[in-house]
Formats: sequence, C-alpha cells, structure tokens
Amino acid sequence: MSSRRSFLAGSAATVGLGALPATGAVAATTAPAGAAVPEDATRPPNLVVVVADDLGHGELGAYGQKLITTPRIDGLAADGLRFTDAYSTAAVCAPSRCSLLTGLHTGHATVRANPSGAQGSLTAGDTTFAQVLRARGYRTGVIGKWGFGPESAGQESHPNARGFEEFHGYIDHTHAHQYYPAYLWHNAEKEPVPANAGGAKGVYAPDLLRQKALDFLDRHAAEPFLLLLTPTVPHAPSDIPDTGAYASRTWTAANKGHAAQVSLFDALVGDVVDRLRALGIEDDTIVLVTSDNGPHEEGGVNPDLFDANGPLRGYKRNLYEGGIRVPLIAWGPGRVLPGTSDRPTPLTDLLPTLAELGGAPAPSDVDGLSAAPLLTGGATAAHHDHLYWFRDERGVTSRADAQDRQRSTWLAEALRKDRWKAVRFAPVRDHALPDDQWQVELYDLATDIGETSDLAARHPARTAELVALMRSSWQDTHPRAAFGTGLTVPSLAVPAQPFTTTATLANGSSKAWSSAALTLRAPAGWTVRATMATAAAQLAPGARLTATWQVTPPPDAPTATPWTLTAEGTALAPGGPVRYASDAIVTTPPPAPTHDSYLSDLPWIRAVNGWGPVERDASNGKNAAGDGTPISFGGTTYPKGLGVHAYSDVAFHLGGTANRFTALVGIDDFSARQSPVGATRATIHGDDRILLTTPTLTAATGPVPIDLDVRGIRALRLEVTDANAKTSFDHTSWALARVTVG
Repeated sequence: MSSRRSFLAGSAATVGLGALPATGAVAATTAPAGAAVPEDATRPPNLVVVVADDLGHGELGAYGQKLITTPRIDGLAADGLRFTDAYSTAAVCAPSRCSLLTGLHTGHATVRANPSGAQGSLTAGDTTFAQVLRARGYRTGVIGKWGFGPESAGQESHPNARGFEEFHGYIDHTHAHQYYPAYLWHNAEKEPVPANAGGAKGVYAPDLLRQKALDFLDRHAAEPFLLLLTPTVPHAPSDIPDTGAYASRTWTAANKGHAAQVSLFDALVGDVVDRLRALGIEDDTIVLVTSDNGPHEEGGVNPDLFDANGPLRGYKRNLYEGGIRVPLIAWGPGRVLPGTSDRPTPLTDLLPTLAELGGAPAPSDVDGLSAAPLLTGGATAAHHDHLYWFRDERGVTSRADAQDRQRSTWLAEALRKDRWKAVRFAPVRDHALPDDQWQVELYDLATDIGETSDLAARHPARTAELVALMRSSWQDTHPRAAFGTGLTVPSLAVPAQPFTTTATLANGSSKAWSSAALTLRAPAGWTVRATMATAAAQLAPGARLTATWQVTPPPDAPTATPWTLTAEGTALAPGGPVRYASDAIVTTPPPAPTHDSYLSDLPWIRAVNGWGPVERDASNGKNAAGDGTPISFGGTTYPKGLGVHAYSDVAFHLGGTANRFTALVGIDDFSARQSPVGATRATIHGDDRILLTTPTLTAATGPVPIDLDVRGIRALRLEVTDANAKTSFDHTSWALARVTVG
C-alpha cells in the first residue's frame, strides 16, 4: 500500500487529522517552483532531531492547538513536511527512546519498559543512528535527557559508548525529572551546577541545555553533524521560572507551567533554526521535531483543558492513538519539500531514514523503514505491513486508567495494519498467556479515529489476523546480526607477558562493501603484532573480517591501571567510505591475594552496576554510594559480601593463587520485601570460560550456595543479569563471597 504525500503550493499547511486512505492512492502536486536547492547537493545534510518529553499530538498549533502558542514550530510545519500519522514506539519514555535510537520496535528492543528501580540499559549489541552516522564522518552530539542507566561513565549504555562524541545532560530517567539539578553530565564527568546547590533554584536546566546546543552548532558548522536535542519539557513537574503569557490565565499553577513549558520548547526549536540561519547552513540542514509519547497528566496537569490529544483516545501510558500518535515535522529549506504525509510512520524509521540521508549503511535487521524519499520528494517510501507496540507499565494515572478501563497495569499490546487497529490486555503479567485469555479490541481508524467502537465481535477473522501478527512480532530476546567493529580482549594485561586480542568488522547491512581492513591501536610503549591477515577485498552482506594480534605491555607498565585498546574497521560502502571504531579496556592487575580473603576486602579490576555503585558489605540499596542496608536473605543477615543490581559485572584479580571461591547469591531482602517480581541470574567467569550459571534467582527461590574450584584462575568475574526483561527489584547480593588461598 502506497502512502499519500501531498505537496503544498503555498506555505500554509492544513491543520487536522486526515482519514486514512482506504485504497492507498497517491495524491500529489509538483514541488513549489521556489524550493531552495543547496549549493552543494552532494554534501550530506546536517541533521538535527529534537524530541520533546510527553508532548501530545494536539499540543502544537500545527496540529490544532488553540490555547498554547507555538509559532516557531507551526512555521516549520507550514514550510516543511508535516506527518499526520506519526507514532512513538511506546507509550512511555524509556522504551520509546530505545526504539527511536535503535530502529527496533518494542517486541524486539533491548529496553521495553520504564524503570521500576534500576534504569534499563542499552548494550554493546545496540547500534544507534549516531554510530551509523559517525561511521560516515558525522560529528555527533546528544544534549538533554539520555534516559538509560546506569548513571556512570565507562559502560556500554553511556552515550559516548553508543556513538555520541559529545554529551551534556542527564544520564538516567530519575535525574531527568529535576529542572534545577545540582549537577549535569558532560561526557564522562559530573559537572556541578553551583547555583542549584542545596536545593536552590538558581539555574533552569533547559536554559543551560539550550546554550550547549547552540554551542554545538557553532563548533561544527563547517562539517556534517548530527545533533539529538532532548529537552525534558514538558514532562512533569511543571517547573518554569516564568509562566509568561499564561500568568494571567485562571488556570491552576500546574496548567500555567505546562503551557509555558510547551511554549519554551517551541522557542528552543526557534533558537536552533535562528542559529542555523545565522551560520548560513539552513539550506544544508534537515530538522526533525517530534515527541516520545502522548500527553501526560502528572503533577496536576489537566491535558483535557488543552485538548492535548486532539480527537484521539488516550494519554501517555495508553496504547490507544492518544498515547502513541505524536507530532512529526521535517523542515529543511534546501532539502525538504513542503507538504503533508499520512504514511503511518513510527519513530523506528529514524535510524534508516537518517542513514539514507547521510549516505551511511544501516543494519539490515532493524524494524524501521526509510522515509527519506518522502522528505526529498523522490521515489515512494517503503510502507510498513503493520506496526506493533508492547506495554509493561506499573505507573497509574487516573485518565489513562479510565481509558484502559482500569487495566493500566496489565500487559498490553497494540498493532495497526492499514486502517485496522487491535489492542489487547493480559489479566496477568505473563506474555506467554494463551491468546484466548487476553481481552482484545478492534477499531477501524478510517471511520473511528477516536477508537470508540470495538468491532472485534463483528470481525473475528480480522481480529485473529492482527492477534497472530502481535504474537509473531514479539521475541523474548531478539538476536542481532553483527554490525561494525567489535573488539575482544582479556580482562588482564600482565606487564611483559603477551596476550591475544581479536577484532571483527561485520557488514550487517544489505549491500556489499569493498576494501575492508582492520587496525589495532595500543598505548604508547606497547608492542602490537598482527598474527593473520587484516584486510579483505570484499565483504558481502552478512560477512565479516576477523583479525588477531599479539599484544605485549611493557615491563614497567603501572599495576592496577586500566588501558584502552582501539580496533578500527574501514571499508568502502556504496555511499562512501566508512570507519567503525571499538574500544576495550584491559587492566594491569593489582597484586593477587596472599591469604584467605573476602572479595569485599580486595580491590576490583572493574565494577559495573545497574543501580548506583557496587556496595561492599551491604546490599545495593538506592542510587547513592553507601546507602545499602545489611545483606539479608529471608531475614538472615550477613556481615560480608557485595551488593549489586542487574546488570552487574565485577571482576577481581586472583593471579592463580586461590583454590576455592564460595558465596551465597540471591535476591536481597531489600528487593524481596518490596515486590516478588525481581528475577536475576548469576554467572561466575574464570578467565575466558564460564564456571557456573545459577538457575533464575527470585525472592521465592531464595539464595543459591556457590562452591567452586578456581585453581589457576587469574581473573574472577561475577556477573548478574536480569532474568525476566523487567529490570525491577533486581537487588542481588553475593553474601560471604570469599576466596581461599594456599
């Protein structure tokens, strides 16, 4: 089915929601005669993606808003391409942003739910559109809310590890709710905001982030860049220094603040456009403006006052249209032809769209499809057979719960295929529940955009078809094809002793690459010798180049020090040369233990944790260091051990001196007392092999005793992973974790 793309002869965009085309006929006029053409049409465009936080489909003037003024974005809609049927990829923040970045819908993505405790995390297997574009030489930055944990540097879920060279803002979900934070992150460092110390409200974070965004544009005006700008407005609370034009309204303070936040978002977009024009690069830039889900009702905000979802049913947290249909506007006077599009366009399409615009290869196993032809007025963009959504939400708000008929905390799925939309709810939190035990609804969006008439009973065959597509769209884990460069190194690098490292360059795209090569960079003074060929004339789709090197640290390399090795893969792709880099850390180890020792008394080589820092001799506790309660299982406390939260990876140097490792590992009472849903799995690694993987650990199963032979093991790693895709109440403790020596 083709989608309709209407080009406007003038500058005024039509307002409102068009009905879905029943036939898929194309209706278009020629492009405006005065459309700008970039001076260098072959230059890849700069790309600016602006994502609002909880901005409803109806909260912009271009989409029918009457009470809140948004003149700058309305102007972009009039002069650009306005999508009437754009969709967020989830009804809440974290899963929506994960899918937006990676191109995978919520039946395949790594993060599928908002956090209830630990923050969901991206992994080394998650390729973002920043990584895709950086391979083509784009300078990349994200400014604002990242939304994935853990809140620490040097881990795979950090923006710098997922393709963004520059990061300013909030790492995790909870911190991003603070409009007057005591600190913000700049790459790997926390930068204090002195004016907000001690709870003061001296500096408004959106103002700081606005300036960081403009500075990024100034620095990179002469080269292709990608800027992902993710301000936290208009997410609750409705904090803002000045409610401006809304101060005299008879609304509540929360509603005044919300309206002012939407207008502030509008002004921010306007400031970005003004800076592009001042730099003379507006004709070389494409700006996309959207939201991560439907309108919120938190902190006293009344979305109905503003008709924030327009004619749509639902709000944030609902899988009805009001919770997932969002504004999407593309603007670029030298690149984007003005008009409207009713193509159903999920934000999973961002990755392949940005890749095509930037001439970059994209992973072939994403769920998104490129919408680039719609922007440029070229060939017809590919059309999705269907769109899928999944919800696993524990938060409850009154309006959303009413729309769900008091099923807000039930598992839910939705699927749209052409004009038909199915929504279903599971009465228990088990996705494997048989289909006949779900409650299913069916709507015809072409005649019922407000989803008021459930047609499931009248169209059982159509309902069954969409339910089958829902079931096939879900995978508990979604295996990915390798893409780009990967690097494998041992945990330890002993001075003067050689070790082997392996790098791969994988063509996970759909087209062949040529002139592929791998190189390895090591610290100064280290020797590197290739032990096999490091180049290949061709890499077919799905093929990979693998190379190994022997690496030797110098005899005087300092101990207990981490060192970075970098593998770089290069190739010639159809759109031009690409370059993928992958870093890995090896550590020159601290001294090995010389007597029986608890691990909590030893220095670790590495410590990654999903919720705050790893705690010594205490449970993980909350997000701050040292806030854990005593380690406890079933009411029995233990004075020694390690407190972690999935995902966690803690490594220790044994140097081959230890004989046995013993511990008791399980869900700590800190989580067990709050909820029974926590589920983790513990794996003990000895050097490069797995020594033991526990069964699933829950509050009901209790802890598992560990007693392992570790003779000859140099590096001992204790890994804890989430076992039920919830990342909630996963506080896990290694009680009495101990090695015996001699």
